[in-house]
Amino acid sequence: MRGQQEHQDDEVLGKAYDARLIRRLLTYLRPYRLWVVISLLLLFLTTGLQLLGPYITKVAVDTYIAARDLHGLDFAAFAYLATVLLAFLSQYAQSYTMQYTGQWAMHDLRTQLFAHLQRQDLAFFDRNPVGRLMTRVINDVETLNELFGSGVVALLGDLLTLIGVAAAMFALDWRLAVISFVTFPFMLRATAAYRKRARENYRESRRILARMNAYLQENISGMATVQAFGQETRHFRNFQEINTQHRDALLKSIQYNAAFFPSIELFSAITVGLVLWYGGAMILGERLLPGVVIAFIQYVHRLFTPIRDLAEKYNILQAAMASSERVFKLLDVRHSLADPAAPTQPAHLRGEIEFKDVWLSYVPGEPVLKGISFRVAPGEKVALVGATGAGKTSMISALCRFYDVERGSVRIDGIDVREWEKRTLRRHLGLVLQDVFLFSGDIARNIGLSDPAIPHERVAEAARRVHAQSFIDRLAGGFQAVVQERGSTLSQGERQLLSFARALAFDAPILILDEATSSVDTATELLIQDALKELLQGRTALIIAHRLSTIQFVDRILVLHKGRIREEGTHQELLARGGLYTRLYELQYQPLA
Repeated sequence: MRGQQEHQDDEVLGKAYDARLIRRLLTYLRPYRLWVVISLLLLFLTTGLQLLGPYITKVAVDTYIAARDLHGLDFAAFAYLATVLLAFLSQYAQSYTMQYTGQWAMHDLRTQLFAHLQRQDLAFFDRNPVGRLMTRVINDVETLNELFGSGVVALLGDLLTLIGVAAAMFALDWRLAVISFVTFPFMLRATAAYRKRARENYRESRRILARMNAYLQENISGMATVQAFGQETRHFRNFQEINTQHRDALLKSIQYNAAFFPSIELFSAITVGLVLWYGGAMILGERLLPGVVIAFIQYVHRLFTPIRDLAEKYNILQAAMASSERVFKLLDVRHSLADPAAPTQPAHLRGEIEFKDVWLSYVPGEPVLKGISFRVAPGEKVALVGATGAGKTSMISALCRFYDVERGSVRIDGIDVREWEKRTLRRHLGLVLQDVFLFSGDIARNIGLSDPAIPHERVAEAARRVHAQSFIDRLAGGFQAVVQERGSTLSQGERQLLSFARALAFDAPILILDEATSSVDTATELLIQDALKELLQGRTALIIAHRLSTIQFVDRILVLHKGRIREEGTHQELLARGGLYTRLYELQYQPLA
């Protein structure tokens, strides 16, 4: 419920206009300002051409038809058609250039967002759900694209049309112009009422849609559990309830639209009737020419269309302000693990690791590592064991600088990891995690990660050395076999082997195995153990394992308990000591006795 509420709060709309946000958004148009200027000029041209048509009609009626001038009437008809055609071409060009500019600007913004996310530390992703970040990069940017592509320009065009029509009306006849604006107060009141209700309804529908998306994502991801426990009916009822609420919200929106837009047409028709009534009386009294009334009728239609559009553009502008505020809030998050101004670039890495009085906390005041100190010589293999929550994975996070330590230091070849460039540091660390992540693509891409520095020969060699070649050859296409999302078509053991091959293909001098064999069967584990003895030669290795049988060959074992190193020694030494390691060993193998 808490996560759902956070997502709903995320959708709350803000002000319809915020000058600070608009100024910041306009910076993305700066590289394309020439196109913006062209689009604005075309907008003025389009508006002018649309206002010219009724005046040409007035001239045709009062000047040429009244004088029975057929040649002049032909000229007026040609001018009217030319105006319509030019307005069409101008509007097409204006719409294309603005949409073109908006797409480029939003492309730049989305690229900036993705690059910004890649620079964030892992603590940032602990605080921000993936769904929320995807909404920022996709949905919110698309909302801004709608603002750039149609919202702002259309809004400006509507305002120009309103001003131009009003000016043209007063220029033709101020008395008819006043009559034309009699219904304006009533129409503005109806527009304000519609805008208020539409805003509330839009907000509610967005909240319900967010709930529906979250519920769908959770239930589709957990479908195996739902079906295993026979919960389909209950989950269907829950979804049906949310879906019904969403339908009702949309039906209410349809109801508002069905009432508002015909009311605009009604006010337009009433205004036309008033113009005909008053203008007709003036014509009969020979105080007005018929062409003026005809022009006024056309101007009235042009007057009410932008008013109707302005009510719709208000929702676009409001949603865009909310989206821009969320996007800029994300862009303003500073990554806490910044690279040093002058990073150390060692020419050669020996592979020495040293922890000096390391303290690490994810939550202030609750340390998960408490004064950890040890040294791993180049080429040495050290295992980390302990109960869940002892701090094993946290030590790996500190070594890879996924999190910065509070006190003490983590050093590689005597250099504090905070003095390294993060990318360079991690390129020297071959990491195999317990939760293997595979990308959509093929087998070869998941091993070499499409790195141009890793040729296919090295990919194949890495797969062969970890005994993954046999199952790869059985797949249709071999190394080009398609890998579905997160490797769903592969077994856990096969995914582990691919992850292991990935680390070997990058040939890092320091190898880190975090529960690398925790989810594989015995036969696969034996294959990996056989590969490890050969592949770990010449590499420094830190190995985390719950299966104590996988670490008996290492040089040393560190036993962690509640964030501290409690025991240290070889497998036999620790068993002889009869301490924590012995209890872990007995608990693991007691069922076999």
